[in-house]
Order: sequence, then C-alpha cells, then structure tokens
Amino acid sequence: MNVYLQAELCPGHPGSSLAVSKSTLPDTLNIHSEKMNYARFLTAVSAARKPSPIRILTELQQRSPPSLISLAGGAPNPNTFPFLSASIQVRNGPTVTFDETSMKRALQYSASNGIPELLTWMKDLQKSLHNPPNPHTDMCVTTGSQEGLCKVFEMLVNPGDNVLLDAPTYSGTLAALQPMGCNLINVSSDEHGMDPAALRQVLSRWSPSESSRPKVLYTIPNGGNPTGASMNEQRKRDVYQLAQQYDMLIIEDDPYYFLQFEKPWAPTFLSMDVDGRVIRTDSFSKILSSGLRLGFVTGPKPLVERVVLHIQASTMHTSSFTQLMVSQLLHSWGEQGFLQHIQGVIEFYREQRDAMLGSAEKWLKDVAEWHAPKAGMFLWIKLKGITDTQQLIQEKALEKEVLLVPGGVFMIDSSEPCPYVRAAFSLSSPEKMDEAFRRLSLLIREAQS
Repeated sequence: MNVYLQAELCPGHPGSSLAVSKSTLPDTLNIHSEKMNYARFLTAVSAARKPSPIRILTELQQRSPPSLISLAGGAPNPNTFPFLSASIQVRNGPTVTFDETSMKRALQYSASNGIPELLTWMKDLQKSLHNPPNPHTDMCVTTGSQEGLCKVFEMLVNPGDNVLLDAPTYSGTLAALQPMGCNLINVSSDEHGMDPAALRQVLSRWSPSESSRPKVLYTIPNGGNPTGASMNEQRKRDVYQLAQQYDMLIIEDDPYYFLQFEKPWAPTFLSMDVDGRVIRTDSFSKILSSGLRLGFVTGPKPLVERVVLHIQASTMHTSSFTQLMVSQLLHSWGEQGFLQHIQGVIEFYREQRDAMLGSAEKWLKDVAEWHAPKAGMFLWIKLKGITDTQQLIQEKALEKEVLLVPGGVFMIDSSEPCPYVRAAFSLSSPEKMDEAFRRLSLLIREAQS
C-alpha cells in the first residue's frame, strides 16, 4: 500500500471504483526513526508539504489492473503523440527498442519517485555496492543529481542556518545555497578531502546541545570538484562520529564515485550510516550521459519521501523516456555488465588524467604546484607568484587562446583573491592538453615578470 494513501472502495458500489478519503492524506509523513528525529531538520516549507492527491491517484492507477476504468487523471491521450517507436543502438549491448505500446508509456506521466523497474535495479546496486546498515533506507530518481541536491537543500536549509562544506567546493552547490540566506562555513580540506581535525575545530564553537549548531554538512568525498581530492575510510569515520556527536545530517554528493582510479575504493558514508543521518546523491551524468539528466537520492526513508513531495510540486518526475531507456540498458547488462562498462570509463579517464599530469610536469613544474587526483575529472593547480587568477584568466588567458576556470568561483566569497585554477581533463585530447599547458606556462611567466 502506498505510504501516502489508503484506497477505499466507494460506499454502495462494492468493487466498482476507488476514492480518496481526506482522512488518509496525513498532514505530515512519519518523520521519526528509532534513532533520529527528522522533524527538527526540516524547513518550514518542507514541513508544510503535503502529498499531491492527483499524483497519488496517478501512481495508484499505474499499479492497478487493466480492468480499472479511470476518469481521474489529466494525462493527455497518447494516441495524439507524434512519436510511434524508437530504436537506439548501444555501444556495448543490445539495441534498446520502444514499440508503439512501450513508447506510449515512455511519453506519458509517471511516478514522482521513479519508474519501478529502474528503482528496483538501482536499489539492488546500492545494496551490492554500499549495503546500507540502516534498514529504513529508500531511494528516488531525480533529474540529475543537481535537482536532488536542490530538493535536499529546500528540505533542510532555513535562512540563518549554519551549513558546513568543503573549502573549496562545487560552484553549483554555492549557487543553490547562497540565495537561501544560510551561513556557509568552510571546513579546511587538503589533497585527502575534508580534514576531521578542522571540522572538530569549527564545531567547537558550539556545544552539542546548542540549537544554533550546524545541522547539515555537505561534502564531495571522491574526486572533489574542483580539487580532485578523495577522502579515505578513516577520515570518513571520523567525520561521521562528529556528525553523531553534534547530531548533523551528512549530504554525500558523490557524482565521481564511479570514476575512482585506485582500488580498493574507500567505503562510503552511506555504507557506515548506522543512524540514518546520510543523504547520498548519485549521478549517471559522468558514466552514461550528462544529457540524460538522471540522478538518484538515497537516504532515510522519511527524508526521501519528503524529497519526493518537493519533486511533485515542481518537475513532477524525471523523463519517463529517459528512465525506461536506461532501465532497458541496465537490465540487459546486468550488474556485471554495468561494472564492466564502468571499468572502461575509468580506464579512459585515468589515461586522460595521466596525460594531463605528464603535460603539467613538462610545462608547469617551475611555475605551479598540484596534487594528482585519485578520482574525477579535474586538476586543481596553484599558480606560483600569482595572487588572483580571476583577472589573469578573464583578461589575459583568451589572448593566449587557453581557458581554465579561476579558483575564486569555488569559494564562498568569490571576490577574495585566489591563486588556483581548475583544469578539466575529460574532453580535450592529450595533444590539446599539452598545448594548453604550454600556453598557460607562457601566461604565468609573463604575469610573474
């Protein structure tokens, strides 16, 4: 039975139709677990979210037998759609096909939490890879992990809240959080990611019982954007223990999980979450296609259900076509086929990384410094003798026909001088990366003189 709804037979017409009783639409979902009181984490907006009665009926109808006659939904008639069928060739798998019947489903509204067969496959994968110890873990599909992050922030972050995050951090996270009126507090990081000692020092400003203490910690644990840093197991355990001590939620934003170059892979925060305080976002953007806009939120069931309420009120659901296309692919591959594909992607990006590191050593060793990333797509480069790369990139780099991202955009205060640049090794050929670093070296030397 859907957690939002009890279906009742209409009085006087046994078995004839379904109705929704107002009493079965609760004012709030269950927001408690054995160890956690999630109510204290919710924003006023999120706490006020109610399940959409129309969405509930739509999802109920999709689980009903074909004999059900529904006059409830406002879905368009698929016989008016111009698309009849599709055939999509796959690089390393069988062709994905949509006949006229499956195409009608692919082009129609679907459940807000995701297509059932895709969710089932992904839940099995999460269990295989992470085996979350919290038995009340759930998952929903999002339109890319960025949407998932934004919905999580809407759910958890009030104006004036203190939010902890890596320094530097993903610019998309800053863009989402800064207009929300919260206090963003950096936690120092190094080439191994967030430093637990620095986190402990930041948290020492509050007592564990103080109401103004941070309730959310955000981190990219693997191949951090922009630094490429990855946290080892001990750091994660230390951070998790501090989250327990101060009763914080951890947002584990892990789009580069499947782009880790060295084995064994460190356990995830999700895999050590005995309390139900980790909300994890995953993405297919880096490993299947960025244009698919397909991501996932995994975490405590009460919070995932509330993320779905935010989805109901905005995008309603991720593209049904995209979900069914990927679901067909994953079911044809199986888990082993998927992991074989991942291994090929890893090998490609490892070669790209090594090519960039070789060119950096060739052209930049006297004018810059960096750490080799263990995951992801980026090299974080500190330019020697350069106070601020913003002006250098905007005014001078284009003259040399080379473009990188100035490091200031990844800082809470982007106006402060920053000597770093971010270089991506995902798209350019080794030859072009080499030439780009030759041009960058000339630019740095001119700026130093």
